[in-house]
Amino acid sequence: MTLDKITYWNVVNNHRDVAEAYRTLTERLYAKDCNFNAGAPIDHCAGRDAIIERFWQPLVRAFPDLERRTDILLGGQFKDGEWITTTGNFVGHFQNDLFGLTASGRPHFIRYGWFDRIVGDQVVESYVLLDLTRLMIETNQWPLRPQLGESWSPAPATQDGIILSHVDEAESKKSLKLVEAMIAGLMSYDGKTLTSMGMRRFWTPQFQWYGPGGIGSARGHADYERAHQGPFLKAFPDRIGGNHKCRIGEGTYVASTGWPSINATHLGDDWIGIPATGKRITQRIMDYWRREGGMLVENWVFIDMVDLIGQFGIDLLPNWERQLP
Repeated sequence: MTLDKITYWNVVNNHRDVAEAYRTLTERLYAKDCNFNAGAPIDHCAGRDAIIERFWQPLVRAFPDLERRTDILLGGQFKDGEWITTTGNFVGHFQNDLFGLTASGRPHFIRYGWFDRIVGDQVVESYVLLDLTRLMIETNQWPLRPQLGESWSPAPATQDGIILSHVDEAESKKSLKLVEAMIAGLMSYDGKTLTSMGMRRFWTPQFQWYGPGGIGSARGHADYERAHQGPFLKAFPDRIGGNHKCRIGEGTYVASTGWPSINATHLGDDWIGIPATGKRITQRIMDYWRREGGMLVENWVFIDMVDLIGQFGIDLLPNWERQLP
């Protein structure tokens, strides 16, 4: 039997109350020896028991009423592997400390990106990022400069991100082709001007870019260049991409993750308030894009900021007692 997207969605959707159902959810979907990779400080979990102990149990202890709200779901094939990906938010009351972050007692949304590779009737490989830095900002525990962008990250404007019905394969290919051409443009940066990448060929004038906590979100080219692209390229002018674990398109949506994808040297000052360290770094990333016509209009972006900033020698979670199995 094959775990198809409809069955996967039914399991996830019927277990939205993950505080009560995380164990059942894990045992139903994930192979006993699943290779599960999460952002820092969780990192690699070897097998189903470790997923429960290292990923779910700390979250559920911190958020006893934890619920999952899915905004985008799509599937497809990448390098002979079958993948399903979702993004959205976990929401609950922050009642107990999490990874050294002090509980606020208030409800919070935690953005997530999630990629699962399917073999037969089980998930055998996963990549998951939680936007912990946004939670740090919301609870006044962010130790660096205030982010330059905004704090919003809504569901798709068209409210059609959960793709369960058949879509035109030509539309899926069109979306993938556009994203890949845009990424090629990003890699053509001449080190001098942002216009060298030709991004206005790919994005609508008032596109929405939803970035991770510490960077924030932006609307339109000028705001995006101010809040993210300019400071990022100043800090990492030699960045190169690669090592994609998955990149799939379905309909007007595309999703991609690299683990790590970006390799770069931290050469420029003042990215999120950190002076240049000269260190060689990597970045675990996830992106979800939505296309309208021939242009990209929305982009949900995840970066493992805890892992990345840790490579600069800055521990964002200094009070976390590393006692996970």
